[in-house]
Amino acid sequence: MPFWIRRASNKIAFKSVARCFHGSCSVVESPFPRVETLWFVKVVCTLTVCDSDDLTVFCSDYFRNHLNPTIAFFAIQQLNYGFNNPRLAFEFFQFTRLNLNLVHSVSSSNLLLRSLCQMGHLDLAELLLQCMNNDGCLPDRPVLECLISSLGNASKFGLAKEILVSQAQLCIEKEMIISSVVHNILLSMLVKRSRVDDAVSFFQDYILRLGGFHPDTCSFNIVIGGLCRTGKAGKAFDFFYDMSTFGCSPDRITYNSLINGLCMGGNVDRAVDLLREMQSQVGVAPDVVTYTSVISGLCKLEKMEEATAFLDEMIQHRIRPNLVTLNILIDGFGKSGDMGSALKMLDKMADLNCCPDVITFTSLISGHCQIGELDQGLKLWDEMTAKKLFPNVYTFSIVIGALCKENRINEARDLLRQLFWRDDIIPKAFIYNPVIDGFCKAGNVDEANAIFAEMEAKKCSPDKYTFTILILGHCMKGRICEAIDLFDKMLIVGCVPDEITIKSLVSCLLKAGKPNEAYRIKRAASEGIKKAVPACKRPELVKDKIDIPVAV
Repeated sequence: MPFWIRRASNKIAFKSVARCFHGSCSVVESPFPRVETLWFVKVVCTLTVCDSDDLTVFCSDYFRNHLNPTIAFFAIQQLNYGFNNPRLAFEFFQFTRLNLNLVHSVSSSNLLLRSLCQMGHLDLAELLLQCMNNDGCLPDRPVLECLISSLGNASKFGLAKEILVSQAQLCIEKEMIISSVVHNILLSMLVKRSRVDDAVSFFQDYILRLGGFHPDTCSFNIVIGGLCRTGKAGKAFDFFYDMSTFGCSPDRITYNSLINGLCMGGNVDRAVDLLREMQSQVGVAPDVVTYTSVISGLCKLEKMEEATAFLDEMIQHRIRPNLVTLNILIDGFGKSGDMGSALKMLDKMADLNCCPDVITFTSLISGHCQIGELDQGLKLWDEMTAKKLFPNVYTFSIVIGALCKENRINEARDLLRQLFWRDDIIPKAFIYNPVIDGFCKAGNVDEANAIFAEMEAKKCSPDKYTFTILILGHCMKGRICEAIDLFDKMLIVGCVPDEITIKSLVSCLLKAGKPNEAYRIKRAASEGIKKAVPACKRPELVKDKIDIPVAV
């Protein structure tokens, strides 16, 4: 070995470098290297780390003659795991490939590609994959899975598609196929990101047509499930009928997705036919999900007798209903006003050792409130809290709305105070609006303003109705400047006032002798201005330019 190499290795802090070479190897290229090989790998890594800006040291004849794929593999491995620097490992890979014509092993490429993906260097991963393809190499399945997952997590779905298509084309040349697990990862990520149409297009245009792909039942299930959840059960059935063409058979997941999609669209009769088809199939029996979907569809159509019959049927088939199933039935009976049957279903829940949850109580409370039994609903509220079950945003909304309808505004206000201290709930404006309306109609605008301030403190955005209620309430009390400020704020946050709001405010302004402000309000509303100067600070306009008559 030339003297200058020995001298270089002695000059560098060799001990700190050597500590990187005592861990276990996650990828094995060959039996553990001999001492001479290990020493040479240390030299290569040391020179790479210390001369990372200029790797021309490897252009010497000595390295050209002695640097082989095995040495390169162990060097890349240690640069990755010992020095935790896959970017530098890639620079070494690329330099030796281009300048030394070194043909790196598939193991080196796979190891480096995985590391680049895990560290988020997706631009380098793409370049490395191109190098592999140019060398006629295909990444291993787990590595390709890692690459597609990393691209999906980075929302680089277009690049992920291009890579899969290019890999499939290479597979065709080699008479191979891409594992369905790989393209299923992409399909699943697209569906989860609400890009169902993209998933369907890629599945239809490439996976079903390009020879390097081979879809399996899971592939069809991902696409069918996405379509059904977005209300496109008809398109999902097209793929369902194509499954046999590709040697795939529908399983329970396939049928459950289709049945749920049909029930969501109100086509329960066809869903029942599909359930009966399942029962006739060997090895594809309905389960609790199947029956729950059908029961839910029937409850939405208020066919409670048929829904109960399916509950009895599933129990006869030794399929145990779960809490979701029973909650759906309780909610269905409550919405149809049959609280007697709803409470019987609560008893059946106890017989099946199912504990009611907040959804159970919310459905029961809603049912009682719907038929005017508010006090019974409040008793259930107390029973729920006694069981350490905390009301959710819908429970609050139902009870507050019912209290306001019976003009029990102060009780509704107390619930809003409880809601204010619930950090786990970010309520919507429709919960506050009936209470604000109640106080405005009672003439207590100050309390309505306090509730409005609580809304903003809870990061609850007021809607058009919130502003309208407050504006009318302030106008009724003669607090015109505050009404105008609310109108200006309404425009700033992007709420579009309706005709009632505009006419009421303009009328109040005219009666108050403020025709210029009335003109500004009308103009701002018609032009859709999003930002307005506080009205009480604006100079008066010339009266002869106003097309609104002055109230006498």
